[in-house]
Amino acid sequence: MTQDITPFPHSEGDRSLDAAGRRPIVNMIDGSVLADSRDVAAFFCKQHYAVLRDVRNLIAKEPSLGLRNFVCFKNNDLTGETTSHYLMDRDGFTLLAMGFTGQKAIKWKLSYIEAFNSMEASLRAPRITFDPSDPRMLLACFEHLQKQVAEKDGVIALQAKGLEKLERIEGADGSMCITDAAKTLGTRPRDLFALMNARRWIFKRPGNSSWLAYQDKIQAGLMEHDDHLYRDGQDRERVATRALVTAKGLVRLAEILNEPLH
Repeated sequence: MTQDITPFPHSEGDRSLDAAGRRPIVNMIDGSVLADSRDVAAFFCKQHYAVLRDVRNLIAKEPSLGLRNFVCFKNNDLTGETTSHYLMDRDGFTLLAMGFTGQKAIKWKLSYIEAFNSMEASLRAPRITFDPSDPRMLLACFEHLQKQVAEKDGVIALQAKGLEKLERIEGADGSMCITDAAKTLGTRPRDLFALMNARRWIFKRPGNSSWLAYQDKIQAGLMEHDDHLYRDGQDRERVATRALVTAKGLVRLAEILNEPLH
């Protein structure tokens, strides 16, 4: 028998993994799903010679099992001695496992049978082959490619929008008032004021109408203060402190505006 072996696929979270870290192992050999007596012995914490004895007892009682459900292989181990092992199908394993007893035996038997079922299901799964002469296949391929192109175009458009915003930011000269920062960022001033207030960038003192920057934002280089002249309602010249957004703060605000809403 030519052994074209494909191991049973499993993941780290496979529920067939037991507390000792063992997994039931089955292999696809020449289109058949088979278990090895050595792997069965290891999984059920048995000596291999005991499993071989049980298999031979089954074949002695029903010789046809040796032709249909169990295949014996002999090979030389590292010491040069000839050792035997059996490959068995699911029915052979089921017959063999009937004699396994113990508190966890049923659970382990079910895990092994599940491994057989999973491998056999993968064999039965339909395999799709591409036929270039089939117009339906070509249409499906074309639609898939169109979808991929549309997704890439969407990503490029988002990147272009971000690049345009960064270009406006890079063109900004020094610090600016929050109203000018809103224009540079392409958002409404009242929305930016509300955002900066909610994110604890700016605040107002009781009885004062001017926005001031939080000290931690100033220390981080995101904000700064300056004094500017203005005229009050009686046309008197006054000096007021106002909050300015630095170039570094402008970049950070652009990142915040692009964050997804939660």
